[in-house]
Amino acid sequence: MSDLPTERVEPSPPFVYCGMDCFGPFMTKEGRKQHKRYGLLLTCFCSRAIHIEMLEDMSTDAFINSLRCFIAIRGTVRQIRCDQGTNFVGAKNELNSALQQLDPERLTAFLADKQCDFVMNPPHSSHAGGVWERQIKTVRSVLNATVSLSSGRLNDASLRTLFYEAMAIVNSRPLTVDNLNDPKSLEPLTPNHLITMKATTVLPPPGKFIREDIYGRKRWRQVQYLTEQFWSRWKKEYLHNIMARQCWHAPKRNLQIGDVVMDTDENLPRNEWRLGRVIDTVTSQDGLVRKVTIALSDKKLNKKGERVNKVSVVERPAQKLVLLLEAE
Repeated sequence: MSDLPTERVEPSPPFVYCGMDCFGPFMTKEGRKQHKRYGLLLTCFCSRAIHIEMLEDMSTDAFINSLRCFIAIRGTVRQIRCDQGTNFVGAKNELNSALQQLDPERLTAFLADKQCDFVMNPPHSSHAGGVWERQIKTVRSVLNATVSLSSGRLNDASLRTLFYEAMAIVNSRPLTVDNLNDPKSLEPLTPNHLITMKATTVLPPPGKFIREDIYGRKRWRQVQYLTEQFWSRWKKEYLHNIMARQCWHAPKRNLQIGDVVMDTDENLPRNEWRLGRVIDTVTSQDGLVRKVTIALSDKKLNKKGERVNKVSVVERPAQKLVLLLEAE
């Protein structure tokens, strides 16, 4: 395993370098209609804080609106990493086309320092976004179980409030556990300390919230009961994740142009083995190849031994390929 990227270890203001992904859906009710809502989770690479916004749908327009809400609250963002979701790709294309319509002379100096870059991971490489995928795994599973307690009873405002309450809980977790056993050690540092610069924690409103509040008319008590359930369940799952894991210490040969590899795509039909040849590689700053472009093989040939279909060229992470034959 190589060193962490520079944006993960160099000091920077909160939410300057982020990773993001979507999760859901969650069912809400407005009047007699039910709607599907989604969550947009952004993780700060430096402070490990998270921010959750509600998406009305998975369209590009809804994503751009939620992204602007995030920037209005947290400030400017220098770089955002994400997977190649259709709404993310559409937003990147729309923002790039909008920039071309502006006056380049007035914005050249500004965009050189403050433009928000979208860096997309290659397809089928969710491990490359482990920083935010890990947060989504814990938040999504607990939120799904929590919201299911009041399925079809939350409206959009209640769901958005629950997202913000969950965000405050996750941002109050300790970033390190090395000194927790020492009674003389200082209070553990949390993401809330870094983004709010306040030492006091956010206390819940007074009162005891019971299950019957779900069926009551006071929506704020309904949300607070669900927040208590989220806290109790998330705390148990988070404690299991504070364990040191070590892997990928032995160096391996980088994939090279001309290598014959096998694609281990999980969506392939049973008993089908897809082979390919590496035609291009992307080398990281540390000299390791994590992303390659391969030309997939095709068994459909005509009587002359020529290809019938066009060559399929795809981008794959190196971890999803098995090296079969090295290039000469």
